[in-house]
Amino acid sequence: MRLLGLDPGLRHTGWGIIEVAGPRLSYVAAGVIEPATAKPTAERLVELHDGLLRVMTEFRPDEAAVEETFVNQNATSTLKLGLARGVVLLVPALAGIAVAEYPANLIKKSVVGSGHASKEQIQMMVRRLLPGCRPESADAADALAVAICHAHHAATRRAWALQAAAP
Repeated sequence: MRLLGLDPGLRHTGWGIIEVAGPRLSYVAAGVIEPATAKPTAERLVELHDGLLRVMTEFRPDEAAVEETFVNQNATSTLKLGLARGVVLLVPALAGIAVAEYPANLIKKSVVGSGHASKEQIQMMVRRLLPGCRPESADAADALAVAICHAHHAATRRAWALQAAAP
């Protein structure tokens, strides 16, 4: 199964693709979509959409996962993040792919073991869990962490569903 992890942002949206085969995780690709900051918001959202569409077309993920937004002190920043998040949720959904959402603390806990892990700890564990992976930025590493979190939690949900369906 191929999973797409997404770390949304209007300036930097990280994406990461992993393969899951049973308990084995493999790195496929990762990167960052960076819409031009000098453009109006609507045009930046189009750039984000088009960049995600290219990732979807090239890598053909089976499922996607997105980091949930936390509300911060700056309402304007939160609103802009929400706009980017809407595009990030929409693109895979339009392709007919299931999209899961996870809070940042759960992602960190799933990957590092602590819900308050630093960016450096996340990057180190992503490299450890996905041999050969060298994410170009913290945003790409965060997106891979989202995919890893989804791989663990989706597998558990599937196991529970199989057990519940058994006579």
